[in-house]
Amino acid sequence: MSRRLSVALLVVMLATLVAGCGGEKGDIIIGHFAPMSGDTAAWGQMEVKGVNLAVEEINAAGGVLGRKIKVISYDDRGDKVEAVNVVKKLISEKAVAIVGEQTSSASMAAGPIVAAAKIPAVATAATNPRVTVGEDGKLNPFYFRVCFIDPFQGRALAFYAVKRLNKTKAAILYDIGEDYAVGLADSFKKNFKELGGQVVAEETFKGGEEDFRAQLTRIKQFNPEIIVIPIYYKEAALAMKQARELGINAVFMGGDGLESPTLTELGGPAVEGCYFSSHYSSEDTTPKVKKFIDAFKAKFKEDADVNTALGYDGVYMIADAIKRAGKVDPQAIRDALEKTKDFEGVTGKITVNPQDHNPQDKTIVINTVKNGKIAFQERLDLTQLK
Repeated sequence: MSRRLSVALLVVMLATLVAGCGGEKGDIIIGHFAPMSGDTAAWGQMEVKGVNLAVEEINAAGGVLGRKIKVISYDDRGDKVEAVNVVKKLISEKAVAIVGEQTSSASMAAGPIVAAAKIPAVATAATNPRVTVGEDGKLNPFYFRVCFIDPFQGRALAFYAVKRLNKTKAAILYDIGEDYAVGLADSFKKNFKELGGQVVAEETFKGGEEDFRAQLTRIKQFNPEIIVIPIYYKEAALAMKQARELGINAVFMGGDGLESPTLTELGGPAVEGCYFSSHYSSEDTTPKVKKFIDAFKAKFKEDADVNTALGYDGVYMIADAIKRAGKVDPQAIRDALEKTKDFEGVTGKITVNPQDHNPQDKTIVINTVKNGKIAFQERLDLTQLK
């Protein structure tokens, strides 16, 4: 063997060793996509702050496997086509894992892309079960989430309406074109009926509409005690304002799609006393949450909301998986994510169910609007809902 050949072999061996220990040197690229403009921009703009805070903390503590994390964030405007485009871009820019999206529709649009590229993704607030398990029952092996799913959320809303508010006569208003809204409406209806409730009216609209008076007028004639609006905060604020103008006094209730300061800013007194489910409460006094809230406020001079918390947890969950994988390899990160157990996030403890990639046994927060502010009402776990 010549000396030149020996050197060449040595170079190949070292390259192989480096690849096995985590690939190239330099920053570890994590992708992130969210709606930072458009109708749900308030969510994305808050989430990216939570993502950046997590990255800053992780890098200040020495990074992961001795390397810094770099997050590349793209705005998909809450559009499914744009979500596909930015995810493809993130993959082309060597992201080894991706945080996102917040909405179920955008996450489902991105699902086939990450699966084909074998890049793991962690959805933040996408609660529709089909983000991780398709209609055919097949698991997307590369999609995970930090949030609970709509069957649990729908059960919690039905439980709270019947068992806490003593309401058994409900109407529903939702966006027929939004996967999140359809899934949560179906879950609420099923569970509400099981608990003895009756759905007396059901009205729908299509995304982009801002006048719900026709649907609300039809709902009014059935005199429901509660109106469930499993939609997003902007539409919800407008619907509640228009309902009050029509003389409707029913209690309003929705899912995590209602949570945003925009709800109270846009809805004003009309949203007072409404209830909605959430993943987190800024009134939580546990040390981990308190530390997160204080760090966020120190950096951004504002309060952390649920979107910041979920984005923050998404980055930390991926960082935790990379550490346990021991190398910066997308397949190894995916395998580690699937084995996540007792990961302590600010939105709760996460153990991934390998069968559906959902967190097992996460709790759910019920919030209300009191004196123009979002306020904690109650935390529920699965055992209470049975």
